[in-house]
Amino acid sequence: MSIAEFLSPDRWLQSDGGPRYMQLRKRLTDGVEQGVLKAGNPLPPEREIASITELSRVTVRKAIQLLAEDGIIVQKQGSGSFVASNTPQFEQSLSRLTSFSEDMARRGMTSTSIWLERGVFMPSPDEMLALALTPDASVSRIARLRTADNKPLAIERASLSTEMLPNPLEVETSLYAVLEKSGLRPDRALQKISAINLKESDANLLDVPIGTAGLRIERTSYLRDGRVVEFTQSIYRGDAYNFVAELRLAKE
Repeated sequence: MSIAEFLSPDRWLQSDGGPRYMQLRKRLTDGVEQGVLKAGNPLPPEREIASITELSRVTVRKAIQLLAEDGIIVQKQGSGSFVASNTPQFEQSLSRLTSFSEDMARRGMTSTSIWLERGVFMPSPDEMLALALTPDASVSRIARLRTADNKPLAIERASLSTEMLPNPLEVETSLYAVLEKSGLRPDRALQKISAINLKESDANLLDVPIGTAGLRIERTSYLRDGRVVEFTQSIYRGDAYNFVAELRLAKE
């Protein structure tokens, strides 16, 4: 059933059913519970709901405010209202260089990996540039779907020179743990974060609708002596991560 059909007033609105905003609140709650309004998806705009239900914008707004107070929907300034997701929310510091496995362990969660690619390959132009490789060099690639307590959260695609990671098959859980054994754990990194809409292949892996908001993160990590360790391109679920950075006033 479409959302328009579900919200059609002849299906639920009653003249003796109490305040109209309360009836709409219940109908929208039923829509979430029945899966007509799916977790993580946007709620139709107020004007659209008002048009479908033949209710005033004020009535619709009051119903939506109650849903937000109940935690059934999440209101994001500038983006609209979204059905609350049952996906765990994580705050990820931008000032700490840690691995996914370490982050999840610190939160008391079990992380797992589903391997998408692992091996030694000829480098792409982007890899040659990021890792300072020559065209005849080789690159170790590891790509995996990262999950926490069996929920897919991120897709990580890491590239390293074979000098840093001769055998990518050594990586079973934490890449940084393998690098640390060789004294090659990164000391610092540069990250670029971009907002994206997930394409079909990535959305399917992350178990979200195609076009869902996501975060694309490119990270280049370095040793203390300045050598590049890794070039990682990751896709994160937008409904699961909030990246946090502490800012300080610059001294003149």
